[in-house]
Amino acid sequence: MIPLRDTVRSRTTPWVNYTLIALNLAVFFYEASLTRGHFQAFLTSYGLVPARLSAGNPIPYASLFTSMFLHGSWFHVLSNMWVLFIFGDNVEDRLGSGRYLSFYLLAGVVAGLTQVAFAPSSQVPTVGASGAIAGVLGAYLILYPSGRVLTLILLIFLPWLVEIPAYLFLGLWFLSQLSSGLLSLGHLGSGQFSGIAWWAHVGGFLFGLILVRIFARRSSAWRI
Repeated sequence: MIPLRDTVRSRTTPWVNYTLIALNLAVFFYEASLTRGHFQAFLTSYGLVPARLSAGNPIPYASLFTSMFLHGSWFHVLSNMWVLFIFGDNVEDRLGSGRYLSFYLLAGVVAGLTQVAFAPSSQVPTVGASGAIAGVLGAYLILYPSGRVLTLILLIFLPWLVEIPAYLFLGLWFLSQLSSGLLSLGHLGSGQFSGIAWWAHVGGFLFGLILVRIFARRSSAWRI
């Protein structure tokens, strides 16, 4: 299922969401300019490597932030930014720009720590904004459960466009991440399966689902 747009219109310009998208793209343009060896070294240096984290050395913990602005391929960054573009504007509209930025970054940190908890000895760098974006998706589910998502479904060679309720689209997405995470347990001791940090997605989504109300503005402050 490929989301194309949602039916909820934002009442404000999502400047923070646009800025996050621009930053992610700018960082990847820099990554794309590197040679293959330097590219891998860059991901290893600034990506989240669970085995490097320790209480005695706080420096690697900075990778909880830096890793969420790195991506491993064009498909990785473009697919992440497309999802953020669709869902992030509405969440920013309800939270306000400052709270949305804090929420996004905290969701990314929680997502990274969740991945570390399930794969503490992994030497594989975890990179990508998907953990933070999962937090945005969890928030969207709580804030806009009656919204609808125009979705492209490919049935063999026949494209099918259908509007799916947000609670169903996001619920199915979360179940797919959770089931993949469960399958990944014990997989080569990395907590990853098919190169994807499923538990980061699960942790980020649950963060957004549970804590978005703390960040959301009261309805009396909204503009009608």
